[in-house]
Amino acid sequence: MGKKILILFSLWTISTFGQDKSADSITTRVTDRNIKFKYEALIIPTTLIAYGVIGLESHTLKDINSDTKDEINEHIDNKFTIDDFSQYSTFLSVYALNAAGIKGKNNFKDRTIILGTAYLIMGTTVNIIKHTSNEMRPDGTSNNSFPSGHTATAFMGAEFLYQEYKDVSVWYGVAGYVVAAGTGFFRMYNDRHWFSDVAAGAGIGILSTKIAYWVHPLIKKTIFKKKENLNGVIMPIYNGKQYGLGMSMSF
Repeated sequence: MGKKILILFSLWTISTFGQDKSADSITTRVTDRNIKFKYEALIIPTTLIAYGVIGLESHTLKDINSDTKDEINEHIDNKFTIDDFSQYSTFLSVYALNAAGIKGKNNFKDRTIILGTAYLIMGTTVNIIKHTSNEMRPDGTSNNSFPSGHTATAFMGAEFLYQEYKDVSVWYGVAGYVVAAGTGFFRMYNDRHWFSDVAAGAGIGILSTKIAYWVHPLIKKTIFKKKENLNGVIMPIYNGKQYGLGMSMSF
């Protein structure tokens, strides 16, 4: 029997493991020693994260949070929980497109390792910060508002979609980022997050995927070196309060 790994794709749990040879994020050469960042690709995600962190203490940014909340609340009639599902649609689109015969950059094995790595990085980062930042949600229900995990998941998937399909058409990535931005908006619309929470979540999501592509050659070489086949199934998870996705992989 081969090894088996169970990856739980859920906003409230930590998941799994992932490459990129593109000039957009990381430049890699034949040897691992020559792997290097293209630093300008990190400007946007690190800026978003910095904005969110500063927003925890800055009175000016807190005022922007409050003003944004008030502006959105003026136009709210009903709550829409579409963000509970749209957060996953960006990375699931990669698998849907491949199933439809529109091939992306990587095969199933490599893109799944990359996605698992990105989710592990993103999920670990978000959960650690949530349990240490002590930021109250706009609706006052809990003090784990910062950063937005839904938004982080959506932007992680949007960058994943972009990286896999930018050589086919950049519009796939654009569509993914539109959906991710919509997810962030609905987190504020539903009074679950402040603007700074959403900004930080977006930055964490993008950065997690970029790092996943960067470290993928090393992970593939050291962990999955002799594993040619990777099979898996994705399934929904619901525990009465929280939604998520589960993936069982065997290799």
